[in-house]
Amino acid sequence: MRIDMHTHSTASDGSDAPAELIRHAAEAGLDVLGLTDHDTVGGHAEAAAALPTGMTLVTGTEFSCRLDGVSIHMLGYLFDPEEPELAAQRELLRDDRVPRAKAIIAKLNALDVPVTWEQVKRLAGDGAVGRPHIAAAMVETGVVPTVKDAFTLDWIADGGRAHVDKHELDGYTAVKMIHNAGGVAVFAHPLAVLRGQVVSESSIVKLAEAGLDGVEVDHYDHDDANRARLRALAAELDLVTTGASDYHGDVKDVRLGNDLTSPEAYEEIVARAKGAKPLTA
Repeated sequence: MRIDMHTHSTASDGSDAPAELIRHAAEAGLDVLGLTDHDTVGGHAEAAAALPTGMTLVTGTEFSCRLDGVSIHMLGYLFDPEEPELAAQRELLRDDRVPRAKAIIAKLNALDVPVTWEQVKRLAGDGAVGRPHIAAAMVETGVVPTVKDAFTLDWIADGGRAHVDKHELDGYTAVKMIHNAGGVAVFAHPLAVLRGQVVSESSIVKLAEAGLDGVEVDHYDHDDANRARLRALAAELDLVTTGASDYHGDVKDVRLGNDLTSPEAYEEIVARAKGAKPLTA
């Protein structure tokens, strides 16, 4: 089984519509796809309707969180999307995206970068606007050559000249709320040092003590040393280890299936989930 548990669509900051993402996943030979758009479940229905025979969809969300002063992402899998407390938090997280994007644009304008809100909104389409859309606008206007080049301290990376803080859910609270909605909580790319500051191992230990189910180990932002470090820590803490592409379509230069989750880890996540079940055609 080829299992990619972390992808994005136009429901947030990916470039593939949910149905298109499913088609590309089938072409990539994937058997199981996790759709985990930022702070929304908006793409799940379209993706489910597009499933070909033999493919499975794992519904999820990548939640914007903060843990011990550091911005992190928490993957919530197979939770009940109607559970009111978690639904309210998703709405709060989404509502913050527009004022934050406008504030980043204002900072870029002050740095003589001619990006506009109208331009970013066009690039975001119906999705939840995010920094990748601003980065794409910077590419479009010729300020940087690639989206990745916008995510530096010169520009919009965490701590960068045009960075603006966002509303984030406390990491420990996120684990609790995902569980209360019947879901499974997996810490996304915890040692992605190229993205900025990361949490300490002691913070991961505390998250595990709070009920964290797993950590995303195999990810393009983790080098071999950090993968080995995370795998050892996960074994010590009895955490499930996952792998995924974190695919965003054309927004990032990473292909579907770039990293994968083992069938054993996938089965453990499904077994722990009480809020929803994987969807098949």
